[in-house]
Amino acid sequence: MGKSHETWNKKEREQQREKAKKRKEERKQSRKSNAKKGSSLEDMMAYIDENGNISETPPDPKKRKEIRAEDISVGVPRQVAGDPEDTLREGIVTFLNEAKGFGFIQDKKSQRSIFVHVTSCEDPIKERSKVSFEIEMGPKGASAVHVRLLS
Repeated sequence: MGKSHETWNKKEREQQREKAKKRKEERKQSRKSNAKKGSSLEDMMAYIDENGNISETPPDPKKRKEIRAEDISVGVPRQVAGDPEDTLREGIVTFLNEAKGFGFIQDKKSQRSIFVHVTSCEDPIKERSKVSFEIEMGPKGASAVHVRLLS
């Protein structure tokens, strides 16, 4: 007698495939039986409240806010120029390296140290000089520009 072409492993794999098919068919039948066929549109509707949360009740029309398209800004908002007197500051040069061409000015109002480069000075400055200047934001932070000596 010859040996059967089907080995035990082949039979086991075939049985597992059959079981998987049966389970899949059972899940399909249970989904069909539990489906909400014929439910109305109102039952399927979901709403978003004023806080952005999903709810089943419609939002209150009294809490509705009107938003105009002109009020929406995309990108960086434009900066409003302030008074020229407000941008003009006074301070004292606390450090100056003439060889390298930079220094620091201590602002009288904020007591902040602000970087200054000699190319932005209109008058020659020295340490402990009283100066007036404007602040400009550069790539590395605030720097003083239009620096003038005060008498």
